[in-house]
Amino acid sequence: MQPLVLGIAGGTGSGKSTVSKKIADALPAGASVVLDHDAYYRDQRNLPLEERARTNYDHPDQLETELLVTHLAELRAGRGVDAPLYDFVEHLRRLETRRVEPVPVVIVEGILVLADARLREQMDVKIFVDTDADIRVMRRIRRDMEHRGRTFAQIREQYYRTVRPMHLQFVEPSKRFADLIVPEGGENRVAIDLIIGRLLHGLG
Repeated sequence: MQPLVLGIAGGTGSGKSTVSKKIADALPAGASVVLDHDAYYRDQRNLPLEERARTNYDHPDQLETELLVTHLAELRAGRGVDAPLYDFVEHLRRLETRRVEPVPVVIVEGILVLADARLREQMDVKIFVDTDADIRVMRRIRRDMEHRGRTFAQIREQYYRTVRPMHLQFVEPSKRFADLIVPEGGENRVAIDLIIGRLLHGLG
């Protein structure tokens, strides 16, 4: 049986990772895997750290989406893949990879996963997590300071330079491709329970 591919998009800090995790955790052990679009950032180890830090990581061109598309096609065909891993502190793709084997449910998560037609063609269900901008910004500040070693000044500069304009240009318009819009992300227990229930029914 071909894997069912779930695409989960939404702005930075919208709660899409929480939604992805809650869905995966509710399914039987070994029945699902999450692929993060963020892990597919192009490798830039030829550039100094200062230049890597200035890269517009919110533009679709910075992601090796063609590799993710290939990996999804391979998983749908029943073949395992070696997914990349990314170091967000050093802004580098790590040398090691993560082996991902075909499973019944493949969850693809990222701000731009609905913005690319090639990715959408690989998806059976497309979800957009829709959360107010002020909540998303506060979540991003906390994440970047606590887990990615950024200062508030760095976060603020990046937000106004790339995050906000790219959200308006690419992320928000991709909402129209969603089959289901989930307001307030991981806090929307009703929507998440409905999604989980439908998946469990499909798994038999």
